[in-house]
Amino acid sequence: MTAAQTTSAKTLGVIGLGSMGFGAAVSALRRGVPTWGLDLTAAARERFAAEGGSATESLAELAAHCDVVVVLVVNAVQTEQLLFGHGTAKGLSELLKPGSVVVSSATVDPTLPPLWEARLAERGLWLIDGPVSGGAKKAAEGQMTVMASGKPEAFAAAGAALEAIAGKVYRLGDKAGVGSTVKMVNQHLAGVHIAAACEAMALGMRAGADPRQLYEVICNSAGSSWMFQNRVPHILDGDYRPLSAVNIFIKDLGIVLDAARKLHFPLPLAAQAHQLYLATAAAGHGAEDDAAVIKFYAELADIELPKASA
Repeated sequence: MTAAQTTSAKTLGVIGLGSMGFGAAVSALRRGVPTWGLDLTAAARERFAAEGGSATESLAELAAHCDVVVVLVVNAVQTEQLLFGHGTAKGLSELLKPGSVVVSSATVDPTLPPLWEARLAERGLWLIDGPVSGGAKKAAEGQMTVMASGKPEAFAAAGAALEAIAGKVYRLGDKAGVGSTVKMVNQHLAGVHIAAACEAMALGMRAGADPRQLYEVICNSAGSSWMFQNRVPHILDGDYRPLSAVNIFIKDLGIVLDAARKLHFPLPLAAQAHQLYLATAAAGHGAEDDAAVIKFYAELADIELPKASA
């Protein structure tokens, strides 16, 4: 079998068919990679099956068919349970065939992936520390960024499956943990930028500026950011359905701040942004889109926010 044939023979599994995982799985399908998707929600499985994918709620069934498995769940606890089992349930470490690759894509403490890498190696399995960024839109377009690190043998074993879910795969080092370190820095910036975007829009509205005109001007001015352009439309449309929730940034900025404490490194901007997310969650908006940070300011200063259309 040639190298090209070996690559094309890889079967991909995606665990977690949420906004990012679904986009990743469908993108792989479009690029000719046989793909299985696992989710505990029947609607998510049915949606993926309608796209031509193989859907299951059984970890054992997915593991039996897949050579590369991308774990796109919420946090480190869920990732670890999927890798190593929970209670009487077996994890991927026991279910995958030797030589298979696990790509850990949740945002986690960078000290954890090296531990997972070592435990999986004892079972003859490879780990790629591969958190992702880009949001639901880029995931659906197959244009996510993957911040990946791991042993060269892990990348070789993954073949083209990793590239099939992404627009850009950055290989950042030969050991797990580097990918999560870079993602941590990304989340620092993303969290601060969203909080700043909400604060700025609230300031403009409180001062009497038309929010849609304000958005258009800032998008074409030096004060813009990717997060401003991506999140402010949620505010303008009054749509706070969670593509990424407030609670996610409580977790992610918590990871950033914990890592900084271990390094004795000050992060005053991240700390203040974290407090804004906590305040927004305390006001009852934790499960809403992270653009709901503006609701904290709206309630504080009696600002009328745009309403959702019928």
